[in-house]
Amino acid sequence: MAAPPQPFVRSTVRPEIQALRALAVGAVVLHHGWPAVAPAGYMGVDVFFVVSGFLITGLLLREAEARGRISLSSFYVRRARRILPAAVAVLAVVAALTLALVPQREWRAWFREIVASALYYENWQLAIDSQIPGRADLESTPVQHYWSLSVEEQFYLFWPLLLIVALWIAARSGVGSRRVLLLVLGTVTAASFVHCVVLTALDSDLAYFSTLTRTWEFGVGGLLALLAAEPMRGRHRLRSAVSLAGLVLIAVPIVVFRSPELFPGVIVLVPVTGALAVIWAGMPAAVWSPARLIALGPVQWMGDVSYSLYLWHWPIFMFTPYLTGMPSPPWLMVLLVVLSFLVAGLSKRLIEDPFRTPAPGRRSHPALVLGGIAAAIALIVSAGVVAPSVAAERSVACDRGDGVGRGDRE
Repeated sequence: MAAPPQPFVRSTVRPEIQALRALAVGAVVLHHGWPAVAPAGYMGVDVFFVVSGFLITGLLLREAEARGRISLSSFYVRRARRILPAAVAVLAVVAALTLALVPQREWRAWFREIVASALYYENWQLAIDSQIPGRADLESTPVQHYWSLSVEEQFYLFWPLLLIVALWIAARSGVGSRRVLLLVLGTVTAASFVHCVVLTALDSDLAYFSTLTRTWEFGVGGLLALLAAEPMRGRHRLRSAVSLAGLVLIAVPIVVFRSPELFPGVIVLVPVTGALAVIWAGMPAAVWSPARLIALGPVQWMGDVSYSLYLWHWPIFMFTPYLTGMPSPPWLMVLLVVLSFLVAGLSKRLIEDPFRTPAPGRRSHPALVLGGIAAAIALIVSAGVVAPSVAAERSVACDRGDGVGRGDRE
């Protein structure tokens, strides 16, 4: 008799995944603070994409296995509770600080991206802007980093549907679900990778921000969840070598790659493969394994707050010059990084955790939570529409007043 198929992903919190999150967000923060040190620190985002694809696919497959179906409503509610509270809080703070600190002439550009971030199409807003002559080098705004969150949210919209279709085909055809899932997910992943390589050669800016060119990075993570949900038992030397190699594949290009016009393209295979290797290897027990480094408390804590750190660090970096009146010198950047960690820790404890896992006796109805978040998003979008219009009207009024004054004097 054939052995029964192995169950889908059973893991919960895995130290190596937390370490990947720490490495990814550290690369991004280092790139934003000291781009000469980590010229390709943006590759940390690709590591996040692989991790998200692995975890989300595993979550959905576990649900399908346990309940016989995938509940889209439950999935989207969980994602909203996990992602939206901190993201919306940052956008609200950014909108308020923009009104308070930023010259009105910049409001239109900044609020355009704040609205795009609140509605999770920031990546396409930047893709469109990159096609405008004279705007290829996009000016930074405090929410520009939300492009990756937009890609991720768009992925969450269609990936569960893809799994549902694959499982339905498997049930109707009588073919094993794993085989159908592998065919469907593998086809979409391969098509996205080919599109990524081709589009990068034609327009690297568009390829960088497009959801279609990034889907394969989530996809390979999903395929790993399908094929190797858990690290193999034993073989600790092999797994240690693979884990070390994976970390090298992530870290080295972050500090040596200096050709952004070739990215994402084929080069993105390097950090993506590194992330897959670390997840596959797990926590091997060889003496020279990186598992001890991975398991360090600060590394695990940094992985735990990586989402909030990613959200908050860039607005902190961006608004500081408006407060000081000058670019931030290196010593101040160090203090800003420390501040970013402190804010991220508070955000994780006071915003992320209460919404994701309410304390016993304080259960909140999903409709109320989502309603409050939707109201906050609506308020942010309204401010993004109204504030630039008010600024434009004031500018026109000032110009008219100056014209009258000059006419009287002349």
